[in-house]
Amino acid sequence: MAELTSTDEPVEYAREDVSVLVVGAGAAGARTAIELAERGVKDVLVLGKRGHGDAHTTWARGGINGALGTHDPEDSPAIHAADTLNEGHFVNDPAKVETVTEQMPERLRELDEWGMAYSRTDGGEIDQRFFGAQSFRRTAFAGDHTGESLLDTLVERAQELSVPYRENVMITKLVSDGDAVHGAVGFDMDTGEFLLFNAGIVVLAAGGHAAIYDRHTSRDDENNGDGAALAYDAGASLMDMEFMQFHPTGMAVDETDPEWAPWSGRLVTEAVRGEGGRLFNAEGERFMERYSPDQMELDARDVVARAIAREIAEGRGTENGGVYLDISHRDADFVRERLPRMYERFDDLGVDMAEEPVEVAPTSHYGMGGVAVDDDGETDVDGLFAIGETMAGVHGANRLGGNSLAETVAYGVVAGERIADRADGPGEVPTDLRETLVDPHLADLRAMADSDGENEVDAVLADLGELMWDHTGILRDESSLREGLDRLADVRDRAADLRVGPVTSESFELAVDLGFMIVAAEAVLRGALEREESRGAHYRTDFPDRDPDWRRNLYFDAPDVGGMALRSEPVDEPSEAVQAALDEGHELDYHQLE
Repeated sequence: MAELTSTDEPVEYAREDVSVLVVGAGAAGARTAIELAERGVKDVLVLGKRGHGDAHTTWARGGINGALGTHDPEDSPAIHAADTLNEGHFVNDPAKVETVTEQMPERLRELDEWGMAYSRTDGGEIDQRFFGAQSFRRTAFAGDHTGESLLDTLVERAQELSVPYRENVMITKLVSDGDAVHGAVGFDMDTGEFLLFNAGIVVLAAGGHAAIYDRHTSRDDENNGDGAALAYDAGASLMDMEFMQFHPTGMAVDETDPEWAPWSGRLVTEAVRGEGGRLFNAEGERFMERYSPDQMELDARDVVARAIAREIAEGRGTENGGVYLDISHRDADFVRERLPRMYERFDDLGVDMAEEPVEVAPTSHYGMGGVAVDDDGETDVDGLFAIGETMAGVHGANRLGGNSLAETVAYGVVAGERIADRADGPGEVPTDLRETLVDPHLADLRAMADSDGENEVDAVLADLGELMWDHTGILRDESSLREGLDRLADVRDRAADLRVGPVTSESFELAVDLGFMIVAAEAVLRGALEREESRGAHYRTDFPDRDPDWRRNLYFDAPDVGGMALRSEPVDEPSEAVQAALDEGHELDYHQLE
């Protein structure tokens, strides 16, 4: 990109002053803004890249965890925490885990008071279903559209509180001197106007980075690593980026069929298995009996994903490169009632999932790593917070299904409480940062618009996604990871010479995304190469065992000189209450579903 010189005209931009800028309008951002409004902080602005209420949260379908004990009164937040640590293979931050599990019963009831459309028991209580690797039924749900219902509830609550919101705005850089954040720079995606937000506090609630893979459950313009890359560039540390969750059941389709091809990799919610769905290979074998005879289809996501990948690799997969997921043994009315969105999706494609199986295969779903934060969600850059999927620490090496939505509302409250104590009016970008950071960055954006480079943005993005799937997918080894880093260097070179449209074009947005994605991809590759063991979702075929010496978190820093630097630190121990729950050895009894 071009640098600003003395002969260049300064780039014009609009300026807005706010006390707290929330980047991301999904559940995490909305719940933070609600907490701030309820605590009297009025000078808040929530930014969304899409229209109001349109965020990736709506694609989280299966449920949201909390130890309500609707069906299983012996459940507790401590057992919920124990399940989370077990699923995370004990590299979670125990304090953050307990923060979430202790909050969630109250958060679920609060959402109920705000009108969330939960599914109900016959007695009118919030219903809860089985989910993978959970000892008890603690996943509250609204059919199979829980995320959509959750976000609708939060948006309505935010509107009741008159929370200021601006849609179709993309943040491209944080204004930071490495010690403190002073605001953010971006552009209006409708008008092309460049924007500077002076902000005393910035909250990154921008989602994760699962879409750096070519087969993923996100929409293509979401979960591109925005939050992690923005924080890293601002001077914050990233953590545990090597832990990528591959959901066992993404749609496996005929990619030559134009009707089906857009659905490749899209999520088939764990709720299908939670309601009794069974997995079969192309030979009709219920193969999870070989891999997990006790927990079957509801074992941990990493276990089920690797089992499916092995069945496919050994020639027992379907014509479309998957296996079969079958819930046709359940009553058709039950399927339509409990899984309405899934049923409707497949029905629109000509498949009645109440009568016949659907094809599924693993797909990139969630980044357990992200921005390193303290117990309140603040990074080591003063005034910069990261919450939701943007933050690291809660999920460890593998996320417990139903915990993602739980984390968003729990940490929205925790961060909101802390920020409310500190918010003291709009920030002010120092003159030197306007001259050395804001102006050059805006000049770079202006130079990128309408540029006539050699490479199409879509082609470079496709190559990035392919290399990530090929070299740091479900199974990894040293030689493949090193080859992936070499291929990434080529992608980075090509990304410096792009053919891009105007600021309002899709290609401009995707070119910005590509820069974020390259940062996230490098961290995933380097972390996977550094961690010489197999743990949770990270599986090294050349180091197939879990190594107790690697019960450590990996951190990624941007030094003043040189490339991405890695360091590791030991993990803290759980509290006495959670350790007691671990010692009790609670475990899901899958066969209750039979």
